[in-house]
Amino acid sequence: MIEIEYVVRDQKGVERLRTTDKKAADAYDKALETAERLADLLRHDRVLPGLAETDMEELTIYLARNARNIERILKGKEPDLTGETETTEATDKVTPLRAAG
Repeated sequence: MIEIEYVVRDQKGVERLRTTDKKAADAYDKALETAERLADLLRHDRVLPGLAETDMEELTIYLARNARNIERILKGKEPDLTGETETTEATDKVTPLRAAG
């Protein structure tokens, strides 16, 4: 039996996710890229300057993985709190890894 495993690493090369689900790996990779861009924007504009790096990472990953509801809110609509979010869809078959340190 052949099993393919996908590994997602952040920009620093730290392994963040290991899964056999390609769709989940792609979604998590996209969320990490979006989160990094969000963090860059927040740092550039000096939003929450005292926020710890790990907290900034958690916040931006949450925002990235819930982009549909964030977009709905920005358009003046209510978030869809009853439907499946990217967070639940992408984490059903994955084991997220925390960075060491």
